[in-house]
Amino acid sequence: MDNTYRRLVGLFYWKGLKEDVVNYIRQCEVCQRNKSDFAASPGLLQPLQIPSSAWSTISMDFIEGLPKSKGKTTIMVVVDRLTKYAHFIALTHPYTAVSVAQVFLDQVYRLHGMPKNVVSDRDPIFISRFWQDLFSMQGAVLSTSTAYHPQSDGQTEVVNRTLETYLRCF
Repeated sequence: MDNTYRRLVGLFYWKGLKEDVVNYIRQCEVCQRNKSDFAASPGLLQPLQIPSSAWSTISMDFIEGLPKSKGKTTIMVVVDRLTKYAHFIALTHPYTAVSVAQVFLDQVYRLHGMPKNVVSDRDPIFISRFWQDLFSMQGAVLSTSTAYHPQSDGQTEVVNRTLETYLRCF
């Protein structure tokens, strides 16, 4: 609500503007369905090391179970941990380690080269022997988030949550 108010007050002003903004947002069905309060999680965070250069360390994840669009139901999310630049790549389900690797090579490697480090969750694609061998041959180190604690790959989870929020609005 504060962000919306700050944006409007620079362009418009009338008596009761802040109240009107609060009331509008509370009545907006899309806003109520897709916005949530984010409270700090208890416990200490253990951040990953800051990457030395763009695209040297990436994180990867899948958003699955989406409504079908042009035959695609999954989005592969690839985020550069330094610049926060992200690639969103639509996939057809079912997919394999080989097909995901081909998409990665075509859409990410072609533009940015091979990363030194890849952080992902424990999806079967990312822990498959093929996937490990592919990156090992290129000198990349694969790291997985802690089991039952996907927040250790928090950057990709934040990007996923943001993308899911945008998609729900349509």
